[in-house]
Amino acid sequence: MTDERRSTAEDDAAGGPDPEAPRDDGEAEPGHPHAGERCAFCELPIPTDGVEVNHDGETYRCCSAACRDALERVEFDPAAGGGHRRVRSGVAAFDSSLPQGFPRNAFVLLAGEAGSRDRAVHAELVWRALQRGEPAVVVSFKEPPGSVVQQFLTLEWNVLPFLESGQLHIVDCFTYRLSDRDRMFDRMDEWNAHLYDVATDATTTIRDPTDLGEVRNKVDNALEARDMVDEGLVLIDSLTELGTLVQPVQAYDFVKDLRADVSKGRFVPIFAGATIAGGHDGFPHDLGYVVDGIVEMRLNEEIIPDTLIKQARIRKLNGVLVIPEWHAYEYTSGLGMVTFDPEEEQEKTRRRRAAAARENGDAALDAEDGNGDHRKGETPAPVGPESAPPDEPKPGAEARDD
Repeated sequence: MTDERRSTAEDDAAGGPDPEAPRDDGEAEPGHPHAGERCAFCELPIPTDGVEVNHDGETYRCCSAACRDALERVEFDPAAGGGHRRVRSGVAAFDSSLPQGFPRNAFVLLAGEAGSRDRAVHAELVWRALQRGEPAVVVSFKEPPGSVVQQFLTLEWNVLPFLESGQLHIVDCFTYRLSDRDRMFDRMDEWNAHLYDVATDATTTIRDPTDLGEVRNKVDNALEARDMVDEGLVLIDSLTELGTLVQPVQAYDFVKDLRADVSKGRFVPIFAGATIAGGHDGFPHDLGYVVDGIVEMRLNEEIIPDTLIKQARIRKLNGVLVIPEWHAYEYTSGLGMVTFDPEEEQEKTRRRRAAAARENGDAALDAEDGNGDHRKGETPAPVGPESAPPDEPKPGAEARDD
């Protein structure tokens, strides 16, 4: 029997663990004068007496002299130390699976099937950061700047003021494909030309995206210009597209270097999209050993017959508690991602149809069997948050505070 198992057996025989035995959860012993207290800088539990420091008549307790000195350096801002470690994404399905939030030093792969509205997920991650007052940098391999902006506006998220102020910046790795940019501008209508004009000053154009050194330098310059340390985020719209531009070894090195410089060096999270299509054993879908987190988005046709349900889950995320459950979702302008229960929504719609049929005296429309299957030739009940009547709250909307 190992020492650990012997100790457990002895504890059980004695009626439980020894109350005098030292605790190993990082907190002070119950009854300790500082039990339950957290460091004023790092916000972690104080396992010992800690260190006190006085400022403007207030007493601050830190876990160590190093944290005390750091608190003095930030002029006794009690949120400066702990606030950088985790952040709420603001995206419904993600926050439901992450009660502790996202680590700020994470590189997260967003792997989505075609049709899962992964671009809307990308836009919402950026929009929520802007709403928090944080800067964001979008590295676009798949779309020109005007289309990046249009994605936000389609969801009724007006990013034009953030582009103008510099809080949102675009690193353009797409426009190099255009052999005649002036010809493209000549074909634009007034609205699209306006979007490009607004985005111009907020865009850094990469001359040759196959030169990954240039891409890294331009991303670093964008972060430096916005003092992005411990705040904001970087979004890369498509590692799949990146993988078509360079050799796999170069692509892997790019991801590793960017993770080291940005996520680990600046405590700025990176969210990188990847499209799942057909076989996906190569780059970027074999990055599981490199990235800190993996988010999966798929279309499920097994929940409701003849219906594709969008689902998202977090497969892994280092450093925080993850509840790896699938969440059904849809996107609604203004609200963003709304989660819902597909079977419950279909049943609600079915009941409303039956009630309406009874009121109208239409027995044919009420001819559904006990299993809820629609009769042949009848349109199935719609599924999703958009099917809720105007006077009912959309599922998941009550959980959003923004």
